[in-house]
Amino acid sequence: MQTNQTSVIYFIIKGISDDPNLHLPIFLLVLLIYLITISGNVTILIACRDPHLHTPMYFFLGNLSIVDAGCSTVSLHKILTNFITGDKRVFFFACMAQMYMFGSLQGLELAVLTAMSYDRYIAICKPLQYHLIMYSRTCGILAAVCWILGFLQVLPPAWMVYSFSCYFSIEINHFFCDIIPVIRISCEDTTFIEMLFFIEGLFPIILTPFLLTFVSYIFIIHAILRIRTSSGRLKAFYTCSSHLTVVILLYTTLFGQYLTPNLSSTLESKKMFALFNTAAVPLLNPVIYSLKNNDVKRALNRQWVRSIIVQFKGRVLFSHHKVM
Repeated sequence: MQTNQTSVIYFIIKGISDDPNLHLPIFLLVLLIYLITISGNVTILIACRDPHLHTPMYFFLGNLSIVDAGCSTVSLHKILTNFITGDKRVFFFACMAQMYMFGSLQGLELAVLTAMSYDRYIAICKPLQYHLIMYSRTCGILAAVCWILGFLQVLPPAWMVYSFSCYFSIEINHFFCDIIPVIRISCEDTTFIEMLFFIEGLFPIILTPFLLTFVSYIFIIHAILRIRTSSGRLKAFYTCSSHLTVVILLYTTLFGQYLTPNLSSTLESKKMFALFNTAAVPLLNPVIYSLKNNDVKRALNRQWVRSIIVQFKGRVLFSHHKVM
């Protein structure tokens, strides 16, 4: 049955599973993952406030933490609210906004990771020029470009989806409003937008950052192999290992989620890739960076000690005023 867009007030979000027995376990798992993700990324942001971490690498890591927290919030909140309220509806404009925000944040995350790979390239391949190239203004410009590109490049396909005039169904076979499942329920000819989405995803959004990151690591690995001592090679590789791990995880899931051969592949498989991308990757990012990074651990310890000292001084002053 065709439904005109003017009468589509809301969509129904199908969710991860139709089995009622799985709703509570899924809710508890997603809630736990979401809370750990938010707390982990907030912890990274707190650590990046430490004066010892006011470097380009941690500046971009702070941006990445903001993006990861945003991605998880935009995509996972509907699973939580659906279970709590029992209402699977999402209003049309809210659905379009969620689709646009998620796509923008995904593109932004890839751009930030590309900027981080450039920072690692300069640090390892041109160490003597590092502070001349990667100073605060350069980092600010790179971050601004990442944010602008992230929110601009998704506009064309998002606007085309917003302009759809009719739908076969109002049920979206996903756990949030993503562009592919919304395209699937349109009764219009979606050939052009599918091609546009694939080309945009293949080149400016995913493939271009991937190639830039890949090329950066070719130069990085070549520079590391030229280091004469094994300890020097190990130290140089250690500085890149966290970033490289995150890059591999993210691109693997994105290729499975969006760049499979055609849009006629099963939504169930794409849904699983999307769940890993929106839940596991943002969760693993702070874990990878904090567990493998002694600088972050030391910064958190300093922040913790500083907060204890501030609380102690506050209590002493309060007691002093109380006695007086």
